[in-house]
Amino acid sequence: MLQQEDFSAEEANRYSRHFVLPDFGKPAQQKLKAACVTVVGAGGLGSPVLQYLAAAGAGQIQVIDFDIVSISNLQRQVLFQTADLNKPKAQVAAERLTALNPTLKIKSIQEKITAANALELLKHTHVVVDCTDNFPTRYLLNDACVLLNIPYVFGSVFRYEGQVAVFNYRQGPNYRDLYPTPPVAGSVPDCETGGVLGVLTGIIGCLQANEAVKIITGFAAPLAGEVLLVDSATLEFQRLKIPQRNSRQSIQSLIDYDEFCGTKTKAIMKEVTVQELKALLDSQADFQLIDVREPHEFDICNLNGELIPQGDIPASVDKIAKDKQVVIHCRSGARSGNMVQWLEKNHGFTNLYNLKGGILAWAKEIDPSVPTY
Repeated sequence: MLQQEDFSAEEANRYSRHFVLPDFGKPAQQKLKAACVTVVGAGGLGSPVLQYLAAAGAGQIQVIDFDIVSISNLQRQVLFQTADLNKPKAQVAAERLTALNPTLKIKSIQEKITAANALELLKHTHVVVDCTDNFPTRYLLNDACVLLNIPYVFGSVFRYEGQVAVFNYRQGPNYRDLYPTPPVAGSVPDCETGGVLGVLTGIIGCLQANEAVKIITGFAAPLAGEVLLVDSATLEFQRLKIPQRNSRQSIQSLIDYDEFCGTKTKAIMKEVTVQELKALLDSQADFQLIDVREPHEFDICNLNGELIPQGDIPASVDKIAKDKQVVIHCRSGARSGNMVQWLEKNHGFTNLYNLKGGILAWAKEIDPSVPTY
């Protein structure tokens, strides 16, 4: 139960436009002040969510994000500035929010949320806002919220389209009712490979913040039992009913979500570190270095490898050597790891190595002058 709290003169001035709102007023603002909201992900969606919740006066905000700021983030992640490059997102977000509203309690968690720590991190939260971009974390947050009986505000974006929904509100439908099973791993491109309109993340993030405020204050009914589809190109909005599949009965504990979603990297996949790659390059060893990123990424920075974009790999198998060591890399190691496994499974390669951490690791540990786009 949220506790009622009084306001200082500064707070009364800060929230004066809320105080005069019909069906909102001081009672709703008191509920906001007493609330604890956890926002998982401080990126494209997290930026507007965090700023509007802080400005609105959500008393305690917990920011969970283990990533650092990269230059390609700045096209949509409006919490950050060029001077923040390579800094932890959660830390920078907490600093920005405190500067925006110093009356709040902001807690930054600079680690990845997992099945091992999720219940502990979320147990004192009144609302969880999901601003992540991957299926394992979405299923994890959903299941944790079901077990803890916490409303879960979901948002996702891809190219020009986005989705918003409120799950587990008063025992209502949860994420598994909308998506009972995850898509086949690798079948849905992420924003890194498919792109996203920067403005769209602001639209969806603001809608998520709006739902969180409605859940906390009760000034209006939240988007529970429905999913809102948004097309930023045509400005079409569509609401679809979420079927009630009673999936909460199957959620008894947290599981291995990478395994559930088919994204778990096989331990047998061979890897080289950036230090080992540097040694190969310095010694002028006879090996093949393949870059599976897109041409525009290659133009930003590269390691002088051979460019074969991920989508061209199936038609370019004959370009990959089988008689010497082959190191395959991308930005972070995810796409290249998928390609190593695909080539091993479908074409019998035994000489492939994934560059652990990709160009991001190279920039961090070998050459800081390389842009971490």
